[in-house]
Amino acid sequence: MSDEVELLKRVYDRFNARDMETVLAAMHEEIIWANGMEGGHVHGRDEVRSYWTRQWAMIDPHVEPVAFAHSPEGDVVVEVRQVVRDLNGNLLADKIAGHVFRIENGLIKRFDIRGT
Repeated sequence: MSDEVELLKRVYDRFNARDMETVLAAMHEEIIWANGMEGGHVHGRDEVRSYWTRQWAMIDPHVEPVAFAHSPEGDVVVEVRQVVRDLNGNLLADKIAGHVFRIENGLIKRFDIRGT
């Protein structure tokens, strides 16, 4: 699991740095990505790019991984601390959440938010 954990640590770091292209490059071209703001999923790198562009125009999320585990299905489950601020820096949310990643051939194939 260490390669997958290292991949995800880099992805979270680059997401928090708003290095979108590096994060997108870690995804399968046909990624299925949970849309935590509007519900459902977005499909493909272009839709993830569009989703994040909309998201970052409205809020400033920061997500830090706290713990990593494997699910019985082989997914990587990440417990994260998610701090969301408005664009003026005011705190909107500070919570622990669960992220579930399916990784295939070294690329993220699917991302879900646990409990949604």
